[in-house]
Amino acid sequence: MDDDDMTRAERARTSNPFLNTAQAGHFLGLSMRTLERMRRRGEGPAFRRHARYVLYHIDDLIAWSEASRNGGRR
Repeated sequence: MDDDDMTRAERARTSNPFLNTAQAGHFLGLSMRTLERMRRRGEGPAFRRHARYVLYHIDDLIAWSEASRNGGRR
């Protein structure tokens, strides 16, 4: 992630750390449909359901991205 991504992530953490599917997709560089498909398959970043809303915590997105960087190996 570049400095701009880190700045946005830090701002999100301090205000509202939850992103909807569109925001999470933009943050990760994935489409909404890709994230939806991953959720159905039980793959991808951790998410939460709040009533009918699917939300992603910024820390979960960063952790998933970091783990995915090297093929899922830590």
